[in-house]
Amino acid sequence: MAKIARFRGRDGAVQYGVLENDTLRVIEGDLFGAWRTTDVTVPLAQVKLLAPVDPPNIIAIGLNYRAHATESGAPFPERPVIFLKATTAVCGPDDAIVLPKMAPNEVDYECELGIIIGKTARHVPVETALDYVLGYTCAHDVSARDCQLRLDVQWARGKSFDTFAPIGPWIETELDPDNAPLRTRLNGVVMQESTTADLIFSCPQLISYLSECMTLLPGTVIMTGTPSGVGMARKPPVYLKPGDVVEIEVDGIGTLRNTVVAEE
Repeated sequence: MAKIARFRGRDGAVQYGVLENDTLRVIEGDLFGAWRTTDVTVPLAQVKLLAPVDPPNIIAIGLNYRAHATESGAPFPERPVIFLKATTAVCGPDDAIVLPKMAPNEVDYECELGIIIGKTARHVPVETALDYVLGYTCAHDVSARDCQLRLDVQWARGKSFDTFAPIGPWIETELDPDNAPLRTRLNGVVMQESTTADLIFSCPQLISYLSECMTLLPGTVIMTGTPSGVGMARKPPVYLKPGDVVEIEVDGIGTLRNTVVAEE
């Protein structure tokens, strides 16, 4: 089991390293090709952790947990509900989630398991789909619900404001993606808690299905859906506000922590 982090050191260089307790062992080579660990280590406290990949695409899945579909009042989908998030929405551990000036009032949290594709995938059978995975990360599908559900006729804007796709803190290469407990904590209070066993479409099914309609490039992030407990479904609704701290945790991976600020 390896945790692979992308980081910026004091010299400003961006590198990958394997987490070993409180240090990172620097990686040499191509993370999506041939690579090896070196003898160079860097204390974790002396680096800035970045989003673990700079993805060519972010593909997200809606209504993929049974309990979330139920709380949303939607029938279980017959096939995966696919939408895209702009890559400019990506941010990393401890980065701020910025509430946009044009839509600050109904910004919601969504914890997700993120799949990181490791090699080009096209027309992949379900049985071998996980062979194309580099690893998994914590993902946060931040959503401006007013844009998503009332103001626009599709989800692109509401899902794609800058900072609306935090991922991290690193990539876990060994995980059972269809039996992973995950949760959201908002200011220390658990708001979502479930397991990927509640997925309607499993991770291998998602990879296979997506690969039938588009080429999955190395570094692609697939956000696999969110469980029940989202802010818009609560009575009264709970939306993010400046000063909030959101933690997305996936057992076996770690915790992705972000603060919330208003756009200046």
